[in-house]
Formats: sequence, C-alpha cells, structure tokens
Amino acid sequence: MNVIETSGLGKRYGRTWALRDCTLAIPGGHVVALVGPNGAGKTTLMSLAVGLNRPTRGAVTVLGGEPAGSPIALGQIAFVAQDAPLYRNLSVADMLHVARNLNQRWDASRARARLTELDIPLSKRVGELSGGQQAQLALTICLARRPDLLVLDEPLAMLDPLARHDFMAAMMAAVAEDGVSVVMSSHVLAELERIADYLVMLSAGRVQLAGEVDDLLASHQMLTGPASETDKYAERMCVVQCRRAGAQAHLLVRTTAPADPVPPGWEAQPVTLEELVLAYLREPAAAVLPGPAPVGTSHRSEVQA
Repeated sequence: MNVIETSGLGKRYGRTWALRDCTLAIPGGHVVALVGPNGAGKTTLMSLAVGLNRPTRGAVTVLGGEPAGSPIALGQIAFVAQDAPLYRNLSVADMLHVARNLNQRWDASRARARLTELDIPLSKRVGELSGGQQAQLALTICLARRPDLLVLDEPLAMLDPLARHDFMAAMMAAVAEDGVSVVMSSHVLAELERIADYLVMLSAGRVQLAGEVDDLLASHQMLTGPASETDKYAERMCVVQCRRAGAQAHLLVRTTAPADPVPPGWEAQPVTLEELVLAYLREPAAAVLPGPAPVGTSHRSEVQA
C-alpha cells in the first residue's frame, strides 16, 4: 500500500509554482526523509497530502487510494507542523481535552501515560513548557489518535540536541509499537541518517531523487583518484559531483551495475546519506529517479578544494 501517491501534482500560488509535475509513490511501512533546500516544495507537498491545500493540477491520494482530505483520510493521518498548533494559554490537561473533542479516534490513557513518562505536568500551561516539551506534547496528541500515517514538517527545527534526540526516540518507539508510517521533512541530515529508510528529495518544486535508502546508497559510490583522469572517467559513468584537491579528485558517481569495475589507480568507498543528499543539493540538474543511469551520462559539478 502506498501511503502517499501523486500523479502530475502541482500547486501554484499566484504566478509561482511551489510544486509541479510531481509523480511519486511512497510505500507504507517506512520512515521517509523528505529533504530539499528552502522553497523546494516540501511543506506544499505535505499540506496537499494531509488535505490542508488543494492542488492546482494533478491528483494526490493517501493510504492506498483515499482522496487527500477525505473524512477517512483525515481520521487516519496525524500532522505536526513546524509551528505546532498548540494553545499557549491552556493547561496541558485542557489541551488534551480539546484534542479529544476534535478527534474520533482518541486514546486518552496513552496520552496521559506518555506525558507522565516525559514528566510534563498536566496542570502546567502550554506556553510555560520548553520547546522540547511542546514538541513532545504535539507528538503525544498525534500518537493518541492512533494514526496510520504520521506527517512531520520540520519538527526538529527549534529543538536543542537533547530535545531532538528525545523526540526522535519517542517517534521511533511509536513506529516499533504501532507500525505507523512516517513522512518527515528536516534539514538535520545526521538525525535523518539514523532513522530514515526511504528518501524523497525535492528541488525547485520537482522530485529529484526517490527510493529506499539502502538501494540509493548501493547505487552510488565515492571514487578517489588522479585529477588528470576525471574527464576520461566521466565519459563512461554518471558523475554527480567532482571535487578536486590538487592532483587528487573525488567523484561521487551513480553506478550502472552492482559491481561496476573501479578504474586502475582509483579507490572506491561507500557513500553516506549525508554525502548523497549534499551532492544532489549542490547539483540539482543531476535528477535521478529509480532505475539505472545511462552509461556516458554525466551531471557533474566541480568543486575546487
């Protein structure tokens, strides 16, 4: 089952396209990292998927074909925006009461147990909580709804390292306990590398890279060798990025087979998720969707070290 599926999806604000020609199928059972530079269309894609916006063109369905924003979809998707919609003047207990009245599916005992475990007093005003505690309260409200899909838009942006770690631990515990699918956008690549097993990358409103993280990493490698031979090698492989450091060059390449031969005089190393994402962020034209890259196709950007 695909938890989010789009076909030719586009959203325009005035004359500006925030998202266009987006065709995507995100399978369930994954923790999905949605990455891209500011203005890439991440928030727009999420808002369309959860039914907060309507597309200008194309279509988006969720949870195996339900129209985004339909009553069935709304009852099974929980969404946390970067500025979590919490009422600062209410107590935590009153915030839970409001959430319970707004949702058909609600597990009150689970919500109170989580807050007790996190040492968040029910009597305290929401506005008096730390940023980390507010993020945990927003997550608690989402999990109390027992969703099938959890959508998180930059939930770590305002949190310190300890609060980020605690938030991610709580989210992954819910994934393990409930089997909930997660789609999360974030600029904190180190955190995403720890937990994500599926990647979707947007650039300039278009899907640039999508697939299971293990498959994407296996289809790329970092080659180190003589800078004088980079042009010759680029004729045979898909070079995403080239970094030169004196007489030595580092090429991040997309391979065409599981065991492409390494040229004499070169060394191959595996690529990390952070290296992969940064390379494509620096080279948006190197659009790669699932499937083999054609031999001799190079989308190279050169960086002098």
